Amino acid sequence: MYMGRVGSSPESEIVRELNGARVLITGLGTTGGVDIARAFADLKARLIVHTTDLSPEMTALIALMSQSASEIKLYTDPITSADASVRFAQTAAQAYGGLDAVINLQTISAGDMTGVASEAAVDRLVSDKLTPLAHLTSVTANRMRVVLSEGLILNVLTMPHPENGRETAIAGIARTALAAMTKAEAQTWAQHGIRINGVGPRVLMSGAFTDGACLTNEPDVAALAIYLASKRGRSLSGHVFDCDGVAARGD
Repeated sequence: MYMGRVGSSPESEIVRELNGARVLITGLGTTGGVDIARAFADLKARLIVHTTDLSPEMTALIALMSQSASEIKLYTDPITSADASVRFAQTAAQAYGGLDAVINLQTISAGDMTGVASEAAVDRLVSDKLTPLAHLTSVTANRMRVVLSEGLILNVLTMPHPENGRETAIAGIARTALAAMTKAEAQTWAQHGIRINGVGPRVLMSGAFTDGACLTNEPDVAALAIYLASKRGRSLSGHVFDCDGVAARGD
């Protein structure tokens, strides 16, 4: 499914390079992150997967990925505090002796935006969504530093395409906050060879989308994550890539 995006030959450079890579994926759910997780599993990465989705569909997905991934370890305890993030990051990093890539997934759903009618409410919503990503970024980057492991951390924040001014404002504030966090963390960890990038909601400017490429579905995000995790993406850090409509309305 994904080989056409990263190289048609099974002997392609990226396929060989990411075979056995130690990849942590957090926030996986049946409504978000499936294509990303399957993409790394298809490349025979060693996966550490965190999810609080205990549905039969998730159980079936993990079973399917275990057939293609080199190894897979599953964690289901909630990560609801900075201390929990530290403990989880330590456990995840120890699973395979280090981490080569970390993909943190977060979604602002249509339900999350219902009733958000003030600037303070928007700020609370964005903070609630980005704070776990900030904790995970900091602690996983520190674990990479401790074991002298260079790698990628990619924070993916998605939401449905905005349908009104309120949702457009939420998208704009969320992307601005994600960009500021990404830039600051990239500067902090650059000296250790740790790259920090993000994927965030595309923002409407003067009634039209900004120019440039935009990720419009999860396979696009999966292909970007694979590229950034490979040697080809090692010159990229501190960037936020635009996405629009990756999260379906009604999630």
